Amino acid sequence: MRTGSETTRLIVIRGNSGSGKSSLAAALRQANERPTAILGQDVLRRQILHVAERQGNAAIGYLDLSARYALDLGMDVVIEGILYAEIYGDMLAQLAADHRGPSLFYRYEMGFEETLRRHDTKPSSGEFGEREMRSWWRGRDPMPHVAETALGEDLGLGEAVTRILADSRCRPTPEPPRAPPPH
Repeated sequence: MRTGSETTRLIVIRGNSGSGKSSLAAALRQANERPTAILGQDVLRRQILHVAERQGNAAIGYLDLSARYALDLGMDVVIEGILYAEIYGDMLAQLAADHRGPSLFYRYEMGFEETLRRHDTKPSSGEFGEREMRSWWRGRDPMPHVAETALGEDLGLGEAVTRILADSRCRPTPEPPRAPPPH
């Protein structure tokens, strides 16, 4: 089912725990002139639904439904999370195919030590540590059926925001028809 409009943007940010996905999503919303909904996988799956991370979990449909709702309201949507390809890939690819506007996918690609270092700078770093992060770690997790841009550890937050905002404007907003000048 088609969703959104030619002017709405769908941005998916994936990556390992601690890589900076939530910070990037918040910075994108702040820098974007359009209303922007952030759909955090952890918030929807762990806090709202309280379901395990496995095939067919309820968060898959909830992310899809939430994104479509916000897109249909005319909002841009940023979905951020680890978003394992084998669990969320089909849903995300279908959402992108159904979206009328630009759909862009990004994945933080960095080593485990860098994600651990970034995690240690967060106020919530005491909630879990290295052992849990290792259990969630994926070195490579390509997303099937979509083009995904890698974001390296050398790319700063401001640079990532600038790049994504520039990329997401790949389809210019159509200008309304202008009245002819008076004679």
